[in-house]
Amino acid sequence: MAEVSLKGEQRVFMTGNEAVAWAAVAAKVDIMYGYPITPQNEIMHYWTRLAPKYGKRFLQVEDEISAGFTTLGGVMSGRKAFTATAGPGNVLMQESAGMAEMMRLPIVYIIQQRGGPSTATVIYAQQETTLTCFGGNGEGHRIVYSTATHQELFDYTIKAFNSAWTYRFPTFVLGDGYQAKMREPLTIYDPEERGQTLVKPVALVGENIKGKQFKHLRNTYNTEDELYEVVMANQRDWDAMAPKVVEWDQKGCEDAEVIFVTHGVVSRAASTAYDQLRAQGKKVGYFRPITVRPFPDEQLGAAVKGAKKLLVAESAYGQLLKMVKTALYGSNVEIVPMLRPGVGITTEEIVEEYSKL
Repeated sequence: MAEVSLKGEQRVFMTGNEAVAWAAVAAKVDIMYGYPITPQNEIMHYWTRLAPKYGKRFLQVEDEISAGFTTLGGVMSGRKAFTATAGPGNVLMQESAGMAEMMRLPIVYIIQQRGGPSTATVIYAQQETTLTCFGGNGEGHRIVYSTATHQELFDYTIKAFNSAWTYRFPTFVLGDGYQAKMREPLTIYDPEERGQTLVKPVALVGENIKGKQFKHLRNTYNTEDELYEVVMANQRDWDAMAPKVVEWDQKGCEDAEVIFVTHGVVSRAASTAYDQLRAQGKKVGYFRPITVRPFPDEQLGAAVKGAKKLLVAESAYGQLLKMVKTALYGSNVEIVPMLRPGVGITTEEIVEEYSKL
């Protein structure tokens, strides 16, 4: 593990999992609750090395269900807490995520996607996009940041804690096995030295609440009308919040005939393909949702107004595609899918698909 510090800004070369651990330290996280699963294991390993140096804590529990619920316990007691998982572990943590949605608990999950269904591969995929965005029963609300680089893993892990504690919705950082394991350069820093404000946690239950005014946080309701009022209140809060947190990136969509739509690590290949084809005078564009929930519906709709075709590329079988179709309902633009479930997508492959159009 790199021997660095968060004093000033430091250029480092590390894995994505290591970047997440450092970001959690930078965000002044108190404790991680975890259970091992590839490819996120090293987040736990790096965190346990950093924890004693920075006065942090770690608890390994017996499974991913326990990891999710113990993290909720940490959050309710006023600790900035997080967990990390992938694949089948992500499935098991959806119960705690649903509880966090119902009770508005600011938990943070780091997801390093692997192939599925079931155990499948431990390497890479974007096949947990739907699960991460819409897992759980009922109509819950959650924030999901889809990262593409190690710098983003660092930046958005910090941002995830601020978003969670500001808006009180569970927040996910959606990475993948490639980002988890590969090494690349990034800049790590103390966000407060950059002038960023870190939202401080507060106790939601227990004796630490000022005046000891105990709260009754509920996730069970007795009547349909009672549940309806709570869900609709959450929906109103979500609708007010979504424009503040939605993020996207786009290039060259103003005059593009074909626009590449990707998210996460595949966006790196799409961005390079865009640069190469633009250099050849091709009228291509690039659009990337950074928040896959809330999805930048309006921004995508505006970006594609003049386009003839969209090339939607993802390492899954239509999970991003469904979001794009929903966002563009009523649009006449042709959508061409490039679906590679559990397989990496290269710049050359995107250029090749473009040439077929």
